[in-house]
Amino acid sequence: MTKETQQADAVDEILAQWHRERPDLDLAAIGIFGRLGRLSLLLGPALEEVAARRGLRPGEFDVLATLRRSGSPYTLTPSVLAQTLMLSRAGMTNRLDRLEAAGLVERTLDPADRRSFRISLTDRGHELVDAAVTDHVANETRLLSALTPEERAALDRALRGLLRAIG
Repeated sequence: MTKETQQADAVDEILAQWHRERPDLDLAAIGIFGRLGRLSLLLGPALEEVAARRGLRPGEFDVLATLRRSGSPYTLTPSVLAQTLMLSRAGMTNRLDRLEAAGLVERTLDPADRRSFRISLTDRGHELVDAAVTDHVANETRLLSALTPEERAALDRALRGLLRAIG
């Protein structure tokens, strides 16, 4: 999208107000973070809806997807899951309780450490997460369809660089 075809958005109004009040400031960062924040608010429900269609909460989808992408035998410890998903152990326990009650994961004693458990996808969990991931990828692709392939690649590079610098 060229600058000539870009239309003003709500963030442009905020920037114009700040520029009027504080013309001495470079407001480029406010524009970027303002748009990222608004996108986050808009994308959250659009992403959550896909999980909900499969009967999952977003956090439950995250656990199932993490197990699935870990590869066969689709088994991890609760502590690895919690660390990977940046979640407290108590929060992970709650998710695992719900997923186990739904028959999507099972807990077994860890043979290497009998004080710990291993969490595995059940066949039902495997089927559900595969269907949910297919829906999720299609939804995210749809959400990005307003951008050209070149714009998507540039956005990916820019976000990767920002994450590397900040994280």
